[in-house]
Amino acid sequence: MKIVVDAMGGDHGPVVTVPGAIEAVNDYNIEIILTGDQEKIQKELDKYSYSKERIKIIHCSEEISNEDKPVAAIRRKKDSSMVVGLNLVKTKEADAIISAGNTGALLAGGLFILGRIKGIDRPALAPVYPTTEGVAVLIDGGANADCRPRNFLEFGIMGDVYASKVIGIQNPNVCIVSIGVEEGKGNEITKESYKLCKEKARFNFGGNVEARDIPSGYADVIICDGFTGNVILKLTEGIASTIFGALKEEFTKNILRKLGAVILKSGLKNFKKRFDYTEYGGAPFLGVQGNLIKAHGSSNAKAIKNAIRQAKTFVENNVVEHIEMEIKELGEDGLD
Repeated sequence: MKIVVDAMGGDHGPVVTVPGAIEAVNDYNIEIILTGDQEKIQKELDKYSYSKERIKIIHCSEEISNEDKPVAAIRRKKDSSMVVGLNLVKTKEADAIISAGNTGALLAGGLFILGRIKGIDRPALAPVYPTTEGVAVLIDGGANADCRPRNFLEFGIMGDVYASKVIGIQNPNVCIVSIGVEEGKGNEITKESYKLCKEKARFNFGGNVEARDIPSGYADVIICDGFTGNVILKLTEGIASTIFGALKEEFTKNILRKLGAVILKSGLKNFKKRFDYTEYGGAPFLGVQGNLIKAHGSSNAKAIKNAIRQAKTFVENNVVEHIEMEIKELGEDGLD
C-alpha cells in the first residue's frame, strides 16, 4: 500500500510530516510518498533512521499556502505538493493522500482532480467527535455551508459506511442535528431531511439529536450542514480549551492543590487524551473518487502518523467502493 503525504502542508511542514511518516513506516506495512521541496524534506529525513526503500520523495516546485484562494491555487499551482499528490491518487500510483494544508484547496482539489462518486451531489468532511461512549462521526464538518434534504441523506449513507467500516461501530445510530427530538422540530431543511431519511434510509436512522445530547454518544453519526457542523466543532474545541485552562489554574494555586493534581495526574491525562485531536489523525473527505484525509493544520508528528493509520484503514476497508454500492442500491430517484 502506498500513501501520499503532502509534506509541505500544515503549519509546520516537513518538521512534523517527515517524522510522522517515518513513525508510520516503522509501525505499519506501508510505503510513503512525500511530495514537496526535496531539499527541505531530505534535510528532515537525514535526522532519523528509517527504511529508505519504503519512503520516496517526489520533488515539487510549488506550495499552496493558507492565504491562497482554493480554486485558483488548484488550477494554477500544478506542481504544488498538494496537486501532485492528488494526481498520484487519481492515476492509481498511490492508494490515499493526507494533507494538513489549505482546507479549501484540498476540498477543491478533491472535487476537480479526483471527482465525485456517481450519485453523490456534495462530498463532505467527516471528522470524529469525542463522546462519553467513545467517538461519533460528524458529517458535514465544514465543506457545505448550505444543504438540501438529499445531501442529508447522502451524508447519512457516507457517515454510516465510515463509522461501521473504519471506526468499527456496529449498526451506527444515525441522527440529524435539530432543536428538538420530535419529527416536526427544526427548520424546513431539517424537517424535510427527516422525512426523506425516514422514508429512504437503508441505515439505522435514529431521528433527531439535540446539541446537548451529542457529547453523550446518543448518535454514532451526526448529520448536519457544514455551517452547523463547523460551529459544533469550534465550540467544542473552545469549551475543552477553557476547561483545561481553568483546571490548570485551579490546580496550581497552592501546594495542597498541586499535590492533589499529582494524585489525579493519571485520570486528568486520560481525560485530556479523549479530547486530543492528534489521537484521531484527520477527517476524510467522503464522496470523492479516492481516499483523501484532511489533517489538522496544527498537526504534530503524532497526528500525521495517526492520519496515515486512518488512511490505511480507510483503504483496507474499501470505503469508497462501499459508498458507491450504497448509492447505487438507493438509486437516483431515492435522492430526490
